[in-house]
Amino acid sequence: MPHDSWIEHRRPGDREPVGWIRPEGDGFVALDALGREVTGAVDWLQAEEALDERGLHWIADLWQLDRPDGTRERVRIVEVTPERVVVKVDDFGAVDAVTPSYVLPFPAPDALRPFEGDRRTLDGGLRA
Repeated sequence: MPHDSWIEHRRPGDREPVGWIRPEGDGFVALDALGREVTGAVDWLQAEEALDERGLHWIADLWQLDRPDGTRERVRIVEVTPERVVVKVDDFGAVDAVTPSYVLPFPAPDALRPFEGDRRTLDGGLRA
């Protein structure tokens, strides 16, 4: 859950929330929708610009989840709230596929990362 000092930032135009801005010293740190730092300490305008530029499109990308047992899953983010992040094993667009889902804490843990494998292969070339 976002800290009380985090200030929600909404994208101009459609007012979609794209992250938070956290006071730090004499500056501010931009935090993306997953609660992760996008900038170091910068001025307010730079923090806003960083979040506006980042937007939300990156959430739709492929991700990988490092599991506690040492395995790695190719996943997609299906829900992000200030309380949790939900991912599901990538179903490769199959509407009838049932794949496991994982509920992660917010901010998202480091075990959830942008996909590093080969997107053209079924297993993605991911090896734990």
